[in-house]
Amino acid sequence: MALEREKHIAERALLTMTETQLLDLYRRMVLIRRFEDKVAEMYSRGKITGFCHLYAGEEAVAVGAISALYDKDYVVSTYREHGHCLAKGSSPRAVMAELFGKATGLSRGHGGSMHLFDGELRFMGGYAIVGGGLPLAAGLGLAVRYKEEPQVVCCFFGDGALPQGAFHEALNMASLWKLPVIFICENNFYGMGTLVQNAICQEELYKFAEPYKMPGVRVDGMDVLAVHAATLEAAARAREGEGPSLIEAMTYRFRGHSMSDPAEYRSKREERIWQERDPIKHLRRKLIQDGRANDARLAAIDNEVAAVIDDAVKFAEESPEPALDTLGKYVYIDADGAE
Repeated sequence: MALEREKHIAERALLTMTETQLLDLYRRMVLIRRFEDKVAEMYSRGKITGFCHLYAGEEAVAVGAISALYDKDYVVSTYREHGHCLAKGSSPRAVMAELFGKATGLSRGHGGSMHLFDGELRFMGGYAIVGGGLPLAAGLGLAVRYKEEPQVVCCFFGDGALPQGAFHEALNMASLWKLPVIFICENNFYGMGTLVQNAICQEELYKFAEPYKMPGVRVDGMDVLAVHAATLEAAARAREGEGPSLIEAMTYRFRGHSMSDPAEYRSKREERIWQERDPIKHLRRKLIQDGRANDARLAAIDNEVAAVIDDAVKFAEESPEPALDTLGKYVYIDADGAE
């Protein structure tokens, strides 16, 4: 039944979206993939240091969900947030510069890979603590509801966050107060190197919605249209004052937990099976089969994105390092609002 539902909502999304919208989904996913591939290259060359968690393979979740939101909606992410930040519209230049630790970065070079933040776009940060973004999303939802504003809050987290108390506290509060929050669990089957079945008693994670009296649904996280349609539905509920929803997106990270993880706990066969379900190739096939695009048009997008990524690297390399006298700034804020 769940698989049939996914198939139907994805087909409906394909029929109702314009060619421009579909090509934008493709472009955003390619942008994230090429960005992450380049980050891996720069990391191996020592241009990027510290902790770094790549999003390659999971692009359909970020792009599908965020494309269903309004510009003024809020997004809260995890430490694997490059993809979410780019999908929300942040400049590849500023994101790459932040990873390089440069002053032109989103967080002025002070945050690095795990601490991207773009307040103007209402991308409210990636958080290094597992599950740390969940209560913040509930808080944002409470602020929206208190002010009677039309926005919703989209909160991304991994399957590894579900055993955390913050997950249950946030869902309980969001349901109790009917907060406009969309909780999206990116289930990539591993919390670091621990298989989800070895860490969580309920294998169908979307069913955690039931005790908190909110809708829960499982979608194919490798199908951008399925994620888009499910998020659109959840956002409509939230805007109508009907409260939160939980979406479990079944996805797969193509690289290890972080750049220092060789992912030896996964079999090569498992990795090949999921790589055959590559979300970018999946959408590309759909667009061509349905006559919504051709190889030449998609190749042009690929080339355009490659140039954008090359430009982002050049910008990051040529940007200045943060000045020493700025190291203590932007840490606290005074009562009058001065930094």
